Amino acid sequence: MAYFIQQLLNGLTLGTIYALVAIGYTMVYGIIGMINFAHGEVYMIGAFIALIAFLGATVHFGFGLTGGLIAALVITALFTGLWGWSIERIAYRPLRGAPKLAPLISAIGMSIILQNFVQLSQGARVMTLPPLLQGGIEVMSDDSLTVNLSWLQMGIIGLTLVLMTGLTLIINRTAFGRAQRACAQDPKMAALLGIHVDRVISATFVIGAVLASVAGLMVTLYYGVIDFYIGFLAGMKAFTAAVLGGIGSLPGALLGGLSIGLIEALWSAYFSIEYKDVAVFSVLILVLLFRPTGILGRAEVEKI
Repeated sequence: MAYFIQQLLNGLTLGTIYALVAIGYTMVYGIIGMINFAHGEVYMIGAFIALIAFLGATVHFGFGLTGGLIAALVITALFTGLWGWSIERIAYRPLRGAPKLAPLISAIGMSIILQNFVQLSQGARVMTLPPLLQGGIEVMSDDSLTVNLSWLQMGIIGLTLVLMTGLTLIINRTAFGRAQRACAQDPKMAALLGIHVDRVISATFVIGAVLASVAGLMVTLYYGVIDFYIGFLAGMKAFTAAVLGGIGSLPGALLGGLSIGLIEALWSAYFSIEYKDVAVFSVLILVLLFRPTGILGRAEVEKI
Protein backbone atom coordinates (compact mmCIF):
# COMPACT_ATOMS: atom_id res chain seq x y z
CA MET A 1 0.00 0.00 0.00
CA ALA A 2 2.82 2.40 0.84
CA TYR A 3 4.40 1.81 -2.57
CA PHE A 4 1.09 2.64 -4.27
CA ILE A 5 0.69 5.85 -2.26
CA GLN A 6 4.23 6.94 -3.13
CA GLN A 7 3.61 6.41 -6.84
CA LEU A 8 0.30 8.23 -6.50
CA LEU A 9 2.09 11.29 -5.11
CA ASN A 10 4.73 11.08 -7.85
CA GLY A 11 2.00 10.86 -10.49
CA LEU A 12 0.14 13.87 -9.08
CA THR A 13 3.34 15.92 -9.15
CA LEU A 14 4.08 14.94 -12.74
CA GLY A 15 0.45 15.50 -13.69
CA THR A 16 0.44 19.09 -12.46
CA ILE A 17 3.42 19.83 -14.72
CA TYR A 18 1.57 18.35 -17.69
CA ALA A 19 -1.52 20.33 -16.72
CA LEU A 20 0.31 23.67 -16.91
CA VAL A 21 1.48 22.86 -20.43
CA ALA A 22 -1.95 21.53 -21.40
CA ILE A 23 -3.56 24.85 -20.44
CA GLY A 24 -1.62 26.53 -23.25
CA TYR A 25 -3.04 24.09 -25.78
CA THR A 26 -6.59 24.44 -24.51
CA MET A 27 -6.51 28.27 -24.31
CA VAL A 28 -5.21 28.69 -27.84
CA TYR A 29 -7.71 26.19 -29.19
CA GLY A 30 -10.51 27.84 -27.28
CA ILE A 31 -9.87 31.27 -28.77
CA ILE A 32 -8.79 30.53 -32.36
CA GLY A 33 -9.84 26.89 -32.82
CA MET A 34 -6.30 25.71 -33.69
CA ILE A 35 -3.67 23.59 -31.99
CA ASN A 36 -0.34 25.26 -31.29
CA PHE A 37 2.03 22.37 -31.94
CA ALA A 38 5.01 24.61 -31.14
CA HIS A 39 3.84 24.89 -27.52
CA GLY A 40 5.96 21.95 -26.37
CA GLU A 41 9.06 23.77 -27.58
CA VAL A 42 7.98 26.84 -25.60
CA TYR A 43 8.03 24.62 -22.51
CA MET A 44 11.49 23.35 -23.50
CA ILE A 45 12.79 26.90 -23.99
CA GLY A 46 11.35 27.81 -20.60
CA ALA A 47 13.36 24.99 -19.01
CA PHE A 48 16.60 26.21 -20.63
CA ILE A 49 15.99 29.85 -19.72
CA ALA A 50 15.19 28.80 -16.14
CA LEU A 51 18.45 26.88 -15.83
CA ILE A 52 20.54 29.69 -17.34
CA ALA A 53 18.79 32.36 -15.25
CA PHE A 54 19.17 30.40 -12.01
CA LEU A 55 22.86 29.70 -12.58
CA GLY A 56 23.45 33.31 -13.55
CA ALA A 57 21.62 34.67 -10.50
CA THR A 58 23.35 32.35 -8.01
CA VAL A 59 26.84 31.96 -9.47
CA HIS A 60 27.51 35.33 -11.10
CA PHE A 61 25.36 37.67 -8.98
CA GLY A 62 25.61 35.87 -5.65
CA PHE A 63 21.89 35.40 -5.02
CA GLY A 64 20.90 32.79 -2.48
CA LEU A 65 18.66 29.82 -3.24
CA THR A 66 15.40 31.69 -2.69
CA GLY A 67 16.54 34.80 -4.57
CA GLY A 68 17.88 32.67 -7.41
CA LEU A 69 14.59 30.81 -7.77
CA ILE A 70 12.56 34.03 -7.74
CA ALA A 71 14.88 35.63 -10.29
CA ALA A 72 14.73 32.51 -12.47
CA LEU A 73 10.93 32.48 -12.29
CA VAL A 74 10.59 36.14 -13.27
CA ILE A 75 13.19 36.03 -16.05
CA THR A 76 11.83 32.76 -17.44
CA ALA A 77 8.24 34.05 -17.50
CA LEU A 78 9.33 37.29 -19.18
CA PHE A 79 11.41 35.79 -21.97
CA THR A 80 9.19 32.76 -22.57
CA GLY A 81 6.16 35.03 -22.79
CA LEU A 82 8.03 36.98 -25.45
CA TRP A 83 8.58 33.73 -27.34
CA GLY A 84 4.85 32.97 -27.13
CA TRP A 85 4.01 36.42 -28.51
CA SER A 86 6.52 35.93 -31.35
CA ILE A 87 5.04 32.57 -32.32
CA GLU A 88 1.56 34.06 -32.59
CA ARG A 89 2.85 37.08 -34.50
CA ILE A 90 4.96 35.11 -36.99
CA ALA A 91 3.33 31.68 -37.37
CA TYR A 92 -0.37 32.32 -36.73
CA ARG A 93 -1.52 35.89 -37.32
CA PRO A 94 -0.59 36.03 -41.04
CA LEU A 95 -2.46 32.76 -41.60
CA ARG A 96 -5.54 33.41 -39.47
CA GLY A 97 -7.87 33.58 -42.46
CA ALA A 98 -6.21 30.71 -44.32
CA PRO A 99 -7.41 27.08 -44.37
CA LYS A 100 -6.69 25.35 -41.06
CA LEU A 101 -4.03 23.12 -42.60
CA ALA A 102 -1.78 26.13 -43.27
CA PRO A 103 -1.32 27.29 -39.63
CA LEU A 104 -0.96 23.65 -38.58
CA ILE A 105 2.00 23.21 -40.92
CA SER A 106 3.35 26.60 -39.82
CA ALA A 107 3.23 25.54 -36.16
CA ILE A 108 5.04 22.28 -36.90
CA GLY A 109 7.68 24.23 -38.82
CA MET A 110 8.07 26.63 -35.89
CA SER A 111 8.49 23.65 -33.58
CA ILE A 112 11.34 22.29 -35.72
CA ILE A 113 12.96 25.73 -35.91
CA LEU A 114 12.89 26.17 -32.12
CA GLN A 115 14.29 22.69 -31.53
CA ASN A 116 17.20 23.29 -33.86
CA PHE A 117 17.77 26.80 -32.54
CA VAL A 118 18.21 25.50 -28.99
CA GLN A 119 20.35 22.59 -30.21
CA LEU A 120 22.69 24.95 -32.07
CA SER A 121 22.84 27.60 -29.35
CA GLN A 122 23.04 25.32 -26.28
CA GLY A 123 24.42 22.11 -27.74
CA ALA A 124 22.93 18.64 -28.05
CA ARG A 125 24.33 17.44 -24.73
CA VAL A 126 22.16 16.90 -21.67
CA MET A 127 22.28 19.77 -19.17
CA THR A 128 22.00 18.94 -15.48
CA LEU A 129 21.23 20.72 -12.24
CA PRO A 130 21.98 19.12 -8.84
CA PRO A 131 19.11 18.69 -6.35
CA LEU A 132 18.42 22.01 -4.65
CA LEU A 133 15.46 21.47 -2.32
CA GLN A 134 16.05 18.58 0.04
CA GLY A 135 13.77 17.12 2.67
CA GLY A 136 10.04 16.78 3.10
CA ILE A 137 7.47 15.17 5.33
CA GLU A 138 6.72 11.54 6.07
CA VAL A 139 3.19 10.64 4.97
CA MET A 140 3.05 7.02 6.10
CA SER A 141 5.20 3.93 6.42
CA ASP A 142 4.93 0.18 6.59
CA ASP A 143 7.42 -2.63 7.07
CA SER A 144 9.04 -2.21 3.64
CA LEU A 145 8.71 1.46 2.63
CA THR A 146 8.34 4.98 3.96
CA VAL A 147 6.18 7.33 1.91
CA ASN A 148 7.69 10.82 1.64
CA LEU A 149 6.25 14.00 0.19
CA SER A 150 9.15 16.32 -0.61
CA TRP A 151 9.06 20.09 -0.20
CA LEU A 152 9.59 20.39 -3.95
CA GLN A 153 6.57 18.20 -4.71
CA MET A 154 4.42 20.27 -2.36
CA GLY A 155 5.70 23.45 -4.00
CA ILE A 156 4.93 22.18 -7.50
CA ILE A 157 1.40 21.05 -6.62
CA GLY A 158 0.67 24.19 -4.58
CA LEU A 159 1.97 26.60 -7.22
CA THR A 160 -0.04 24.84 -9.93
CA LEU A 161 -3.24 25.14 -7.90
CA VAL A 162 -2.56 28.83 -7.22
CA LEU A 163 -1.93 29.52 -10.93
CA MET A 164 -5.03 27.59 -11.97
CA THR A 165 -7.17 29.46 -9.44
CA GLY A 166 -5.76 32.82 -10.51
CA LEU A 167 -6.25 32.08 -14.20
CA THR A 168 -9.83 30.95 -13.59
CA LEU A 169 -10.58 34.17 -11.72
CA ILE A 170 -9.02 36.25 -14.50
CA ILE A 171 -11.13 34.56 -17.17
CA ASN A 172 -14.37 34.65 -15.19
CA ARG A 173 -14.12 37.93 -13.27
CA THR A 174 -12.12 40.46 -15.33
CA ALA A 175 -12.70 42.59 -18.42
CA PHE A 176 -9.90 40.74 -20.21
CA GLY A 177 -11.59 37.44 -19.44
CA ARG A 178 -14.88 38.69 -20.88
CA ALA A 179 -13.05 39.92 -23.98
CA GLN A 180 -11.34 36.56 -24.31
CA ARG A 181 -14.61 34.67 -24.07
CA ALA A 182 -16.21 37.03 -26.56
CA CYS A 183 -13.39 36.44 -29.06
CA ALA A 184 -13.74 32.69 -28.57
CA GLN A 185 -17.48 32.83 -29.33
CA ASP A 186 -17.47 35.24 -32.28
CA PRO A 187 -14.31 37.23 -33.10
CA LYS A 188 -16.00 39.32 -35.80
CA MET A 189 -18.78 40.46 -33.49
CA ALA A 190 -16.25 41.06 -30.72
CA ALA A 191 -14.30 43.35 -33.05
CA LEU A 192 -17.49 45.23 -33.96
CA LEU A 193 -18.10 45.79 -30.25
CA GLY A 194 -14.70 47.46 -29.84
CA ILE A 195 -12.59 44.55 -28.61
CA HIS A 196 -9.04 44.48 -29.97
CA VAL A 197 -9.12 40.85 -31.12
CA ASP A 198 -5.46 40.65 -32.17
CA ARG A 199 -4.34 41.96 -28.80
CA VAL A 200 -6.53 39.46 -26.92
CA ILE A 201 -5.24 36.54 -28.99
CA SER A 202 -1.62 37.64 -28.48
CA ALA A 203 -2.21 37.92 -24.74
CA THR A 204 -3.64 34.39 -24.73
CA PHE A 205 -0.48 33.05 -26.36
CA VAL A 206 1.63 34.95 -23.83
CA ILE A 207 -0.34 33.55 -20.86
CA GLY A 208 0.00 30.01 -22.19
CA ALA A 209 3.73 30.53 -22.72
CA VAL A 210 4.19 31.91 -19.18
CA LEU A 211 2.44 28.87 -17.69
CA ALA A 212 4.62 26.59 -19.84
CA SER A 213 7.71 28.45 -18.58
CA VAL A 214 6.68 27.73 -14.99
CA ALA A 215 6.31 24.07 -15.95
CA GLY A 216 9.80 24.21 -17.50
CA LEU A 217 11.24 25.62 -14.28
CA MET A 218 9.45 22.93 -12.29
CA VAL A 219 10.72 20.07 -14.43
CA THR A 220 14.26 21.45 -14.25
CA LEU A 221 14.13 21.48 -10.46
CA TYR A 222 12.29 18.16 -10.19
CA TYR A 223 14.35 16.02 -12.56
CA GLY A 224 17.51 18.12 -12.89
CA VAL A 225 18.03 16.95 -16.48
CA ILE A 226 16.98 18.75 -19.67
CA ASP A 227 17.88 18.67 -23.35
CA PHE A 228 16.64 20.26 -26.57
CA TYR A 229 14.22 17.37 -27.27
CA ILE A 230 12.18 17.33 -24.05
CA GLY A 231 9.56 19.64 -25.52
CA PHE A 232 8.36 17.22 -28.18
CA LEU A 233 7.39 14.32 -25.93
CA ALA A 234 6.14 16.48 -23.07
CA GLY A 235 4.16 18.59 -25.53
CA MET A 236 2.48 15.52 -27.01
CA LYS A 237 1.60 14.24 -23.54
CA ALA A 238 0.22 17.64 -22.57
CA PHE A 239 -1.80 17.68 -25.79
CA THR A 240 -3.11 14.23 -24.86
CA ALA A 241 -4.03 15.63 -21.44
CA ALA A 242 -5.90 18.54 -23.05
CA VAL A 243 -7.83 16.18 -25.33
CA LEU A 244 -8.55 13.77 -22.48
CA GLY A 245 -9.91 16.50 -20.22
CA GLY A 246 -11.78 18.25 -23.02
CA ILE A 247 -9.96 20.63 -25.34
CA GLY A 248 -11.03 24.19 -24.56
CA SER A 249 -11.80 23.48 -20.88
CA LEU A 250 -9.43 24.75 -18.18
CA PRO A 251 -10.66 22.32 -15.50
CA GLY A 252 -10.43 19.63 -18.17
CA ALA A 253 -6.76 20.51 -18.78
CA LEU A 254 -6.03 20.08 -15.07
CA LEU A 255 -7.99 16.83 -14.87
CA GLY A 256 -6.37 15.49 -18.03
CA GLY A 257 -2.88 16.43 -16.85
CA LEU A 258 -3.38 14.70 -13.51
CA SER A 259 -4.79 11.63 -15.28
CA ILE A 260 -1.83 11.37 -17.66
CA GLY A 261 0.65 11.83 -14.79
CA LEU A 262 -1.03 9.08 -12.77
CA ILE A 263 -1.17 6.72 -15.74
CA GLU A 264 2.52 7.25 -16.44
CA ALA A 265 3.62 6.86 -12.81
CA LEU A 266 1.50 3.80 -12.04
CA TRP A 267 2.38 2.07 -15.31
CA SER A 268 6.08 2.65 -14.63
CA ALA A 269 5.64 1.23 -11.12
CA TYR A 270 3.75 -1.96 -11.94
CA PHE A 271 4.56 -2.70 -15.59
CA SER A 272 7.46 -2.32 -18.00
CA ILE A 273 8.71 1.27 -17.85
CA GLU A 274 9.73 1.10 -21.53
CA TYR A 275 6.04 1.08 -22.50
CA LYS A 276 4.81 3.95 -20.33
CA ASP A 277 4.58 6.29 -23.33
CA VAL A 278 2.65 3.62 -25.25
CA ALA A 279 0.15 3.50 -22.39
CA VAL A 280 -0.26 7.28 -22.42
CA PHE A 281 -0.83 7.57 -26.16
CA SER A 282 -3.14 4.55 -26.11
CA VAL A 283 -5.36 6.65 -23.87
CA LEU A 284 -5.39 9.35 -26.56
CA ILE A 285 -6.49 6.81 -29.17
CA LEU A 286 -9.27 5.48 -26.93
CA VAL A 287 -10.51 8.98 -26.13
CA LEU A 288 -10.59 9.96 -29.81
CA LEU A 289 -12.47 6.76 -30.63
CA PHE A 290 -15.08 6.70 -27.87
CA ARG A 291 -15.31 10.24 -26.45
CA PRO A 292 -13.69 12.74 -28.83
CA THR A 293 -14.98 15.71 -26.80
CA GLY A 294 -13.03 14.56 -23.72
CA ILE A 295 -14.21 14.14 -20.13
CA LEU A 296 -15.40 17.73 -19.58
CA GLY A 297 -15.62 18.87 -23.20
CA ARG A 298 -18.82 19.65 -25.01
CA ALA A 299 -19.66 18.96 -28.62
CA GLU A 300 -19.69 22.09 -30.76
CA VAL A 301 -23.07 23.01 -32.21
CA GLU A 302 -22.86 24.71 -35.59
CA LYS A 303 -25.74 27.12 -36.12
CA ILE A 304 -26.99 27.81 -39.60
